[in-house]
Amino acid sequence: MESQQLKKAGLKVTLPRVKILQILESSDERHLSAEDVYKMLLDSGDDVGLATVYRVLTQFETAGLITRHNFEGGHSVFELDDGEHHDHMVDVDDGTVIEFMNEQIERLQHDIAEEHGFEIVDHSLVLYVRKKN
Repeated sequence: MESQQLKKAGLKVTLPRVKILQILESSDERHLSAEDVYKMLLDSGDDVGLATVYRVLTQFETAGLITRHNFEGGHSVFELDDGEHHDHMVDVDDGTVIEFMNEQIERLQHDIAEEHGFEIVDHSLVLYVRKKN
C-alpha cells in the first residue's frame, strides 16, 4: 500500500519513506512533529536519522501526501492529507490539536467572502483554546 502511494506521488520507494509513511498512517495521533516521527522510528528499532525524517516529510509535503501546520507557540506538525477539509483547535496549555468540521462556520465564511465580492479558494481556521475551569 505504502509503495503504491509513494509511486503515485512520484517518489522512489525507499525504506525510510515507507517506514515514515507507515508511522503517519498507523499513529493514533494524527498531528505529528518530525521529532515525534523520529522517536517512533527509534522505538520500533529503525535506524533513520532526524535529518532524513525532516527531508522525507518535506518531500511528502511537496508531493501532496501530507499537510504541514505551523500553529502559534509550537513547532510544525504534519498530518496525512486525506482530501477531507477540517479546521483545528489548539489547546494553548498542552499543545493538543483537536480537529473539527462545522457546516455553519463553512457556510458563514463563504457568505462573508461573497458579500465582499470574492470566492474562497482555500482557507485555514485555527482556534486557540483553553479548557474551562
